[in-house]
Order: sequence, then C-alpha cells, then structure tokens
Amino acid sequence: MSTLTIDDLTFDVRRSHTRRTLGITVGRAGELIVSAPPGVPETQLKDFLARKQAWVYTQLAKKEALQHVVPRKQFVDGEGFTYLGRSHRLRLVEATETGVKLIAGRFLMPKALADQGEAHMVRWYSERARSWLEGKVSAYTNRMEVAPAGLTVQDLGYRWGSCGKGGRLYFHWKTILLPARIAEYVVVHELAHIHEQHHTPEFWQRVERAMPDYARRKTWLAEHGMTVEGLG
Repeated sequence: MSTLTIDDLTFDVRRSHTRRTLGITVGRAGELIVSAPPGVPETQLKDFLARKQAWVYTQLAKKEALQHVVPRKQFVDGEGFTYLGRSHRLRLVEATETGVKLIAGRFLMPKALADQGEAHMVRWYSERARSWLEGKVSAYTNRMEVAPAGLTVQDLGYRWGSCGKGGRLYFHWKTILLPARIAEYVVVHELAHIHEQHHTPEFWQRVERAMPDYARRKTWLAEHGMTVEGLG
C-alpha cells in the first residue's frame, strides 16, 4: 500500500478493481484512506485530495471535539469568554441592570444573573452577532451583487451558516466567537450561496472575487473551527 501526503495530511492509497470513483475515509483514530480505481494517476489523486482538504480537516476536528470533553464555563469572577477571537474575563458586579455588558475588555454580569449565566451570555452573543453580521452582509451585498432576504442568528449545531430558500441567511450565534477575519469569510461564503446553491467551481470563483485570500481563512476554519469554545 502506498501513501500520499498533502501538507500535513497523509493518506493510505487503496486501489480496487471494484471502485469506479474516488473516495476518502476518515477512520475512528483519525487514519486517512483514499480509495481509487487502479488506473487513476497520482496527479489526479493529489488534485482530488487538495480539493477535499478542508472537508478532511472538518471531519478530523469533529472527531477530536467528540473525544475532547470541554469543561463547562463557570459564571464566576475571572472566567474567560471569547468574543471575535479574543478572551475577556468575567466580572460579577452589584448592579440592577438585567443584561451582560462588555466594557474596557471585561464582561460585566450582575451577580443576580449568574445562576442563569449561560442563557444571558447566549443572548448577549446573539444580539452582538446580529449587529456585527448585518454590518458585514451590508458591506458585501453590492460587491457580490446579491440581495439577501434577511438574517437570522440561532444555534445551527455544527454549521456556521446556511442560505435558505429565497436568499435568507442563517448564522450560528457562535460565529461571533471566531476571529473577525474568519467570521467575515463565513459571511462571504453564505452570500455566494445566494447565486450558487452547491460548492461548484463557479461558487468558489464568486467567493474568491469578493475575498481573494479566502483559501487561508477557509483552511483556518476547517482546522480550528470545531475547537472554538462555546459555553460548555
């Protein structure tokens, strides 16, 4: 059995006369296998693996996330919470306000809210995400020649975003935890789906025209996105 290496990914190559197409398997322990018909040249295999690289990183990150138990956030003084890629410490304060604030690099939360701290933090993240994402969508609308039908922020599970029927955009509230340049890539990605439903060459051309360095941002998201902390 031979192997092929694409950047930091090494694949075992398995050829079979019963195969008609190329396929990738990500094993339980993270082993990578590319299956191919006997006559497929190595150059074609490398091109296929390069195009699937981001997908492979995503699958590996999912497996790592499932195996890695992240401690639940504690809503106590000094706990760190991420916003646009930077960690900010929490400070519980004596206050009558009913919400969370980010002031001078610290999250401030009234002590009375700490028992339901997760719900209040998600509410703050969701509100801040809506405002930030609306600004980015507006900035790219004319450039990408699109007209989104609206924007919704909610929990999307493993997805960062999606484009629904009629061009409505959906984003995970955790998008606001990502570094700004990565969250911006998520916006451009979903805007491109208004024109192209699937990840066709035309789709990636639209993304590249709007964001020439999208490939680096896409790779970062594939490699690190699943490790972005939530609230436990």
